[in-house]
Amino acid sequence: MDKRADILQAALELFADRGFHGTAVPLIAEKAHVGAGTIYRYFKDKENLVNELYRHWKTRLFESITADLPGDLPLRALFHEVWARWIQFAIDHPQALIFLEAHHHSPYLDEISERMNENMVAAFLEMMENGCRDQIFKAVPPMLHMSFITGVIKEMVKDAWAGRLELTPEIIEQGEEMCWQAIRR
Repeated sequence: MDKRADILQAALELFADRGFHGTAVPLIAEKAHVGAGTIYRYFKDKENLVNELYRHWKTRLFESITADLPGDLPLRALFHEVWARWIQFAIDHPQALIFLEAHHHSPYLDEISERMNENMVAAFLEMMENGCRDQIFKAVPPMLHMSFITGVIKEMVKDAWAGRLELTPEIIEQGEEMCWQAIRR
């Protein structure tokens, strides 16, 4: 039994469902089937736990999207590939995506988590900047494009998780096409 992994899994489920402030350390311990003191053997405090969890899932998301991504794809094909990979990550790890979204702008994220997030955002902003520069995307700040697209993905996943939307291949394709049409010139 890997107690640290059990703690991280319990924390993910609780933070995704109840948020940071609604999740007490004893509740995490109970769900992980460990004593509350055991958590402090692995993590300095709740903030340290949420930051480690954030970095773990942010890294997995980034790697899922970018692993072996061909650098020479035309922008439309690159957009499709990034969309498909992001959606697949969301389908495979809905609680992780909801956790990341809920804690993305949190004041308790430490400098390491903030820097990691900035580096990952910069990688995706490059695609948006290229699209704007090449006059494929609307001439708005690239971050607005990114906010729009990631917002659609997150809401689709939340609606699927709540049972309001089934992420069928057709729905996923329609969502992608709607985003592409919304941001292109």
